[in-house]
Amino acid sequence: MKSYNKKVVWITGASSGIGEALAIAFAQQGAMLVLTARRTEELERVRLQTRLDQDRVLVLPMDVTEFEQATPAVEKIIAKFGRIDVMVHNAGVSQRSYIDETEFSVYKKLMDINFFSTVALTKAVLPHMKRQKEGHFIVMSSVAGKIGTIMRSGYNASKHALHGFYDSLRAEGYEHHIGVTTVCPGYIRTNISMNAMDEKGGKFGKMDSNQENGIPPEKCAAIILKAVQNDKKEIYIGGLREVAAIYLKRFLPNILFDQVRKNIPS
Repeated sequence: MKSYNKKVVWITGASSGIGEALAIAFAQQGAMLVLTARRTEELERVRLQTRLDQDRVLVLPMDVTEFEQATPAVEKIIAKFGRIDVMVHNAGVSQRSYIDETEFSVYKKLMDINFFSTVALTKAVLPHMKRQKEGHFIVMSSVAGKIGTIMRSGYNASKHALHGFYDSLRAEGYEHHIGVTTVCPGYIRTNISMNAMDEKGGKFGKMDSNQENGIPPEKCAAIILKAVQNDKKEIYIGGLREVAAIYLKRFLPNILFDQVRKNIPS
């Protein structure tokens, strides 16, 4: 994908954090946007920040876990723009709780939001991309999609699942000119830990020190746009510690596992 100019980009989780930063970055490069999240007022705020005319942006509020709404949502986008060029799976929630204290319902909700919602939306979008003979999925995983850590068991599992599914889609979509870029951010300066689920499904409500000192979401968004233009299949974004951990797992896993065991979240 050489240019985003006049491309139709659908972003879930567009009301804050990385999703908001991506919306602004894509708009600055001439894209037309579909903005999805649950909070209409926040989506309207982001729409204003994009500075796009009304005919170049669609605010499409929805709860991504209402899987039956995936196809009607796609039909609304096609009715307005006629196509979907880029699907950004950014909606998600994290977790902060120990396994033995976490209710089963929390694990189910984590998988519904972080994994099954992306499957439902992908299956709704994919036929249109195949007909237009091009398209691209941007999948927001995490360093946690590569490394299991303390107090994030369900979050880790949901992000690991994304890699398996979208590696398959990348292979199956190749002949239809459909690409997949899986993004693995480390610590990005967002409210992800504040909004993380606790052991009963409530909000954790605390800012992780690592998150607070993470890289700005605007920088993360710029890296993602460049990676997709260069047809990168998988990218890692973050500080030296997070990125190094991925390579440690590949080449020196025993050292990494020892470090993870000692790393109690603060």
